[in-house]
Amino acid sequence: MLDVESTVETKLTCYHCGEPLPAEVFAVEDKKFCCYGCKTVFEILNENDLCEYYSFDEKPGITLRHVSDETYAYLDDAGVRKKLMEFDSPTFGRIWFYVPAIHCISCIWLLENLQRIRKGVLASEVNFSSKMVRIDFNPEQLAPSQLAQLLASLGYVPQINLEGEKKENKTSANSLIGKLALAGFAFGNIMMLSFPEYLGVDEGDDTLRLLFSYLNLILAVPVMLYSARDYFVNAWHTFTQRQINIDVPIAVGLLALFFRSAYDILTHTGPGYMDSLVGLVFFLLIGRWFQNKTYDSLAFDRDYKSYFPLAVMKWSGSGWIPVIVHDLQVGDQIRIRNLEIIPADS
Repeated sequence: MLDVESTVETKLTCYHCGEPLPAEVFAVEDKKFCCYGCKTVFEILNENDLCEYYSFDEKPGITLRHVSDETYAYLDDAGVRKKLMEFDSPTFGRIWFYVPAIHCISCIWLLENLQRIRKGVLASEVNFSSKMVRIDFNPEQLAPSQLAQLLASLGYVPQINLEGEKKENKTSANSLIGKLALAGFAFGNIMMLSFPEYLGVDEGDDTLRLLFSYLNLILAVPVMLYSARDYFVNAWHTFTQRQINIDVPIAVGLLALFFRSAYDILTHTGPGYMDSLVGLVFFLLIGRWFQNKTYDSLAFDRDYKSYFPLAVMKWSGSGWIPVIVHDLQVGDQIRIRNLEIIPADS
């Protein structure tokens, strides 16, 4: 009889992040970790009685094996601090960090209990959809660089962006809301002024009917010129490029409906279809608003500059100091660590 030995291979994983354990294992009591960073995070949580973090989800942490020793000293620069801080006073500060690593309820719970980990943090709140963390702190006890280092030490490395793209997106969103508000105002009033046509008012009262028709035409003009402007601009651009996109039939339909309605009103041959026209623009803009909200939650706002370092260490004559990349001058001596991107031409 042939004896066959069967072996069951048990794949061990890191207690913090769930990554497979390497040959060199870091252990604390009976718990094993894949790297020193994961072990450090566990020790921080354990010392502050925050191990409930591991009860919300299985292996909720983020691996720190590939996190480099980044320095955030440049965040304390006056110019950088002014861009990042939402509110700054001697005793109270508020700052927002974008943290792409937020992915579950354990992340939210941990990041909203930072005040239990670090003295000087007053409160913290997470916006899960945008992956933003708002931290209120005491500037006398903590600096922005220390807050960023705290997040990085917990495995939630913040992504710093000083280019002002969020401000541009906010301006665009405000413009869309203004167009939507104008279209909604005109739509509601045109519907109200069109009630005589809906209810079949006495045909003998032509003066009132003509007045309402002219008011509908007046209300529809700013909607066409402002609220629906993007559709006409996009359609024109596609014509100049000899292409066609979805805005072309929309623009053609809006123009046809407007001029036909204007002709009916001015020639007294009918009430026109201004209610349908403005209603169409209103609902199209609602769809665009929902689309923009979806895109914002996905955060497709990175360009090639996002992969460049924001600051490097420069030799000042007496030692190495952090300096913003944009402030580098010809002849400056900088220090580049292994695997770091060179931030300037040499």
